[in-house]
Amino acid sequence: MTTQAFGAPGTPPTWSSSDKDFVTTALGPARLWATIGHGVINEVFWPSTGEPQIRDLTFYLVGRAGFVDLKRERRYALQTPAPNVPLLTIVHSGSDYRLTLEVVPDPLRDVLLVRFDLEGPYELVALLAPHLGGTGKGNTAWVEEGALLAKHGDRALCLLADVPVLCPSAGFVGASDGWQDLDQHKSLTWSFDRAEDGSVALACKLEGGKGTIALGFCETPEGARTLARSSLAEGIASARASVTEGWTAWGKDLRLPKVPEPLTREALLSAAILKVHEDRAYPGGLVASLSIPWGNSTDTLGGYHLVWPRDATLAAFALIAVNQIQEATRVLAGFISTQCSDGHWSQNYYPNGVPFWSGLQLDEAAFPVLLASKLRELGRADLHGTTFMVRRALSFVASTGPTSDQDRWEESPGTNPFTLAVAIAALVAGSAWLEAPERDYALDLADDWNERLESFCFVTHTPLAEKHGVAGYYVRLGAPQKDGGLTGRVHLSNREGETVPASALVSMDFSYLTRLGLRAAGDTRIRDTIAVTDALLRVATPSGPVYHRYNEDGYGEKADGSPFDGSGIGRLWPILTGERGHLALQSGEDPLPYLETMARCASAGGLLPEQVWDSAPIASRGLVPGRPSGSAMPLLWAHAEYLKLLVARDTGKPVELLKSVEERYALEPRAAHTWHWRAEARFTRLVQGRKLAIEHREPFVLRYGFDGWHEVGERTAERGPFGVYGVAFSPEEIEEHSVMHFTRRFDQGWEGVDYEITLGHAQVVHSLTHQAP
Repeated sequence: MTTQAFGAPGTPPTWSSSDKDFVTTALGPARLWATIGHGVINEVFWPSTGEPQIRDLTFYLVGRAGFVDLKRERRYALQTPAPNVPLLTIVHSGSDYRLTLEVVPDPLRDVLLVRFDLEGPYELVALLAPHLGGTGKGNTAWVEEGALLAKHGDRALCLLADVPVLCPSAGFVGASDGWQDLDQHKSLTWSFDRAEDGSVALACKLEGGKGTIALGFCETPEGARTLARSSLAEGIASARASVTEGWTAWGKDLRLPKVPEPLTREALLSAAILKVHEDRAYPGGLVASLSIPWGNSTDTLGGYHLVWPRDATLAAFALIAVNQIQEATRVLAGFISTQCSDGHWSQNYYPNGVPFWSGLQLDEAAFPVLLASKLRELGRADLHGTTFMVRRALSFVASTGPTSDQDRWEESPGTNPFTLAVAIAALVAGSAWLEAPERDYALDLADDWNERLESFCFVTHTPLAEKHGVAGYYVRLGAPQKDGGLTGRVHLSNREGETVPASALVSMDFSYLTRLGLRAAGDTRIRDTIAVTDALLRVATPSGPVYHRYNEDGYGEKADGSPFDGSGIGRLWPILTGERGHLALQSGEDPLPYLETMARCASAGGLLPEQVWDSAPIASRGLVPGRPSGSAMPLLWAHAEYLKLLVARDTGKPVELLKSVEERYALEPRAAHTWHWRAEARFTRLVQGRKLAIEHREPFVLRYGFDGWHEVGERTAERGPFGVYGVAFSPEEIEEHSVMHFTRRFDQGWEGVDYEITLGHAQVVHSLTHQAP
């Protein structure tokens, strides 16, 4: 007779902590990725990197006096065959026990194998928490003929062992699960056959303490059991040899400069981490992280196991830097297949292309163009569809820029130096795929935005500038024009509605102005901004100097170390130490200290986190200054930044620096032929000799006059390249006038605003003032 577990539907589920030790996968046809944290198995992803199927698979030692919870003891060491061979052996040690766990993903089957070897007076217990279908809700677990099984929709798993399984049981989390049994009885005593439709867990005792378990995944329980059985039949030794061979062969193509051994190890591991995160069901899909930030406090869908075009592109540049060109080419192929019809990419999406968040970010529309351009520089033939992809992407950039609904931190609208730098570089580099007149328009627009860049995001004569003894600095972003631009206020995300003046926020975002070749590292404005950001964002930690995203950041743990829950305090990002290292490199300094700091921020397994802790230690939460916090780990972007800085130290140039952009802007400031007036890129003074184009994405009629609304006229905007409507005035048409006035009529009527531009101004406005031009 079937015995049903009690306590349905169980306590609300969560994921595992994002404090990971390691991530692993095989390089065969299998579609399985495993994460390890606190010495046990955490989320296992299948059949793609976007789909976690379990919360964890944990191990307990049961003795006469009680039980040992290994993930809470945290007394273990990690071993791998080589830094670029991500096969992990975990050795838990106590005064009277030693448990070895060898984690091997089967390269041929969707199965995770774990060899266990227990020494000491204990029995070994395994607890498995299914989260099939990406959630801990609505799962059903049951025991059947020595197998532990679970199902949710078309996702199923099976746990088997090559030794007898004793006391198997299925229960509801928080009521009848194995941990509750151990906690109450100091041993496994329950033997429930089934736990239906809830937050469930499976438990069993592994006889003898030595053997191998197989965790298989399939669309059906029967299929999962077949895979697990066949994997056990072939054996872990065969799987281990195949995985080692595959990773060793892949690593032979890596090209790394010579650096001290600890940095080399981190570099080899970082390269492997990038490869681990590539999806095999959807090749070229690079998710940001096989983790969920503060996962042990949430059951959120998505996490960081999604493709962000920005993160994926920067990871692809890192793959190029270490000679993994084909991997980077697959990333580009993925972009060609997932581009939206208007030219942008979703803010983030599952590896299969299904969107998750819906924000619009200008840099994410431009980054794939930079990747295509880099591959072309390297002599790679264009992939089928590259020209169409580039043209659509540039159409989006040209018609919606230079502002963005969200900055690179996915929080605030406005004009951001990082986003603007990427957009300008994409217009220049991507013009190689265009025909006139689109090519000429793209270059003309890039020159305009580049010449006026400081008017969007550089301020002078502010209290912050005076405090730090500089003339001015690049801000984190200028607010939208409707909110005042550089003189407006910026909403602080995660800070309960708080706003601050745009001129009061600084970030490392300006670093891409030099990274992409738009400004020289020796430019006074760059040097002054470095001084301000070093003073406001840099924090000395035991790992070395690490940086905040921006002052007043709210994305991080709360003051007491509790998890971020929509509000918090921004912590330190090792990736920004890498960005500061690139600035140092381009200023003629050796960036080695920045590489060393990043490496010291890594976890015990070498994983680089999104954030490290920046306050006094909180032992109860495992928070230590300069060490990983509860944010995402590993962060693909951080590993990519580490590799790029390492290689740039050897070559002398950032890998993202494209020849076409460098040649256009590196030698001296390039005067724009046309200034493009738009509602979100407006100016009030036009430099002498510039053509004036008044533009909008919709048709309009321009009514204009000069010097107090004299010589009034009307012109209908013409549809130009990329679908942008515009009215243009040559320098000769306006050279006899001092001021131009205009307003516009759209299909719905007159906009009800008169604009004014002073004509024939002698200098570029960005060198003069922090006021919006």
